[in-house]
Amino acid sequence: MALQLYFHPFSSYCQKALVALYENAIPFEPQLLEGPDSPASRRLATLWPMKRFPVLVDGERSVVEASCIVEYLGLRMPGPVRLIPDDTQAALEVRMMDRFFDNYVATPQQKIVSDTFRPEAARDAHGVRQAREMLDTAYGWLDSVMARREWAAGDDFSLADCGAAPFLFYADWTHPIGQAHPNVAAYRRRLLARPSFARAVDEAKPYRGLFPLGAPDRD
Repeated sequence: MALQLYFHPFSSYCQKALVALYENAIPFEPQLLEGPDSPASRRLATLWPMKRFPVLVDGERSVVEASCIVEYLGLRMPGPVRLIPDDTQAALEVRMMDRFFDNYVATPQQKIVSDTFRPEAARDAHGVRQAREMLDTAYGWLDSVMARREWAAGDDFSLADCGAAPFLFYADWTHPIGQAHPNVAAYRRRLLARPSFARAVDEAKPYRGLFPLGAPDRD
């Protein structure tokens, strides 16, 4: 039975899993989540009551959380691109950078975006300011790291880059990286040129109208 991925193409965490699948040309059956009443969404609710995605289904086994899906793919269907290094110290660096992008880029970026869905009276201006400050701090730290690296954890494309690609992609739309962080901007361009991520970006283009802050006319 082929792998099934429950996902939406515009979701950054879904793109993280898609990049891993595309990197090693792993076949899967797409289960597109086209709204709460779509067949795939109803099936997802029975598989994972949290109704968060992506979710990977491999026979009787369901794997949740994008980072876990990427790791599972490496164990279940290893390919030429090793997204988790065999060396334990190198693997630790990959996982640390993966957590950095999840916690200090994706999380504040999503805070800013999600606040726009609140009623005007319930918006959290203080929380949004804090999120923007965190992104500025994250950009600054990452700029110093990427001054001496091609990819997030060193010379090789990894799990960390699978997440960095969509997270930095949307973060720059939400809170621009700017000229103050040239190494981050250059890294983002390298990610956009990576065929696996370029494919995910292209597949998500029809949904850009969903971006509540207004998708910029670039990328």
